[in-house]
Amino acid sequence: MKHSLKLIDIIAVGSMLFAFFLGAGNIIFPPLAGQLAGDNLLTAIIGFLLTAVGLPLITIVAIAISGGSWEHLTKDLPKYVATLIAILIFIIIGPAFAAPRTALVAYEMAVKPFFINTMQLDLVIFSAVFFTIIIFFAWSRGGLINIIGKILTPILFICLVILAIAVFIDPQGKIISAHGEYITHPLQKGFLEGYNTMDIFGSLMFGVLIVDTLRSKGITESSIISKYLIRSACIAAIGLTFVYISLFYLGATSTSVASNADNGALILSLYVQSLFGAHGQIVLSLIVLLACLTTAIGLISACSEYFSSLTPFSYKHWVVINSVICATVANIGLSQLIIVSIPVLFTLYPVAITLVTLAFIRKKLPNTKMAYCVVIFIALLFACLDALKVVGIDVSVFNILPLFEVGMSWLIPTITAIIAMFFVDENHSRHESVKETSKKKLDRWLEF
Repeated sequence: MKHSLKLIDIIAVGSMLFAFFLGAGNIIFPPLAGQLAGDNLLTAIIGFLLTAVGLPLITIVAIAISGGSWEHLTKDLPKYVATLIAILIFIIIGPAFAAPRTALVAYEMAVKPFFINTMQLDLVIFSAVFFTIIIFFAWSRGGLINIIGKILTPILFICLVILAIAVFIDPQGKIISAHGEYITHPLQKGFLEGYNTMDIFGSLMFGVLIVDTLRSKGITESSIISKYLIRSACIAAIGLTFVYISLFYLGATSTSVASNADNGALILSLYVQSLFGAHGQIVLSLIVLLACLTTAIGLISACSEYFSSLTPFSYKHWVVINSVICATVANIGLSQLIIVSIPVLFTLYPVAITLVTLAFIRKKLPNTKMAYCVVIFIALLFACLDALKVVGIDVSVFNILPLFEVGMSWLIPTITAIIAMFFVDENHSRHESVKETSKKKLDRWLEF
């Protein structure tokens, strides 16, 4: 039995994980955030990297130390709760939001600019072709590491390096003053902007997919799987950090070429055309198509793997089912999809962060099952308040809550709940001891 991987294989696994993460949201959100952050660029980048790189990396490590599967990570939750959370996350990163978004971004940024007039039918045709290609690549799980890690990702990374070098050597403008919430809360705003990448959800599922890939390579021992999983995550994190910093700087220096742009896709498109001239769109199209393609393959594969474990349908059946649903959802339009996804992210992201946090302190908790249930519930409850605020519902009565103004009212109550859980069992044991003593006294009195 094979118990080790060559260096080239480790790099390939890490590259595959990097490619899975680097998709639509990772490309379109940083440029706009960078433009709005302005002279508070560094602080905003730090906040963004915490959620867009730090949390995914920590999540992969949490999966590794928990045993390498979703079941191990959530074993202290009631099974139906863990299954419900998993289903919701898979729906978000799969057929509902993230996967269809890859096709929409690919169409808007890589295909549409080459045509003068486009119709809805063009999007229908493109999404059908796009997800047909996804089915072809996702069909063979064992071949993912060779197709993505050793072929597609190197091409994508070379294109991104070329773009990054050009941005730093020849910035297309000067950094100006910050706008909006980036003036007063650049760190928190950057942190929340990182939600849009959905990468913590991706980590929860891609980590399991990477484990399956390692097992297909003959790596079966848990300790060795954890080691390679963490190394792969570090490679992906380094790549993502490089990409985000360059895209933030691109946005921060874009006001002279994209001053009126209202989304990152347009900023990136105008900036690249300014850098590379008429051929700039070709470079951008290649980057976007490869990024969206590799991410969609990972999303469809991870979703299909999970849903096949819950139903009588096989992995290949679910690949087709998910791809058809994604192609259908993609036709509602990019702006609408983003608007709908934001409140869902505000609700579930804190739950995912809390779950990962508990994985690292689990062994020190006196009563793990009670702790998981109580803390996850608290995180979800206050996250729902933040989500209600995002959709425009008047919840001003909760303004007294710490960090409610910046959309993070869940943080302090969740930390408080975690701290409280270190003392619950001690008090519970003392209460049981008192009850036992009282019972013994009553028995002796009755005997007398």
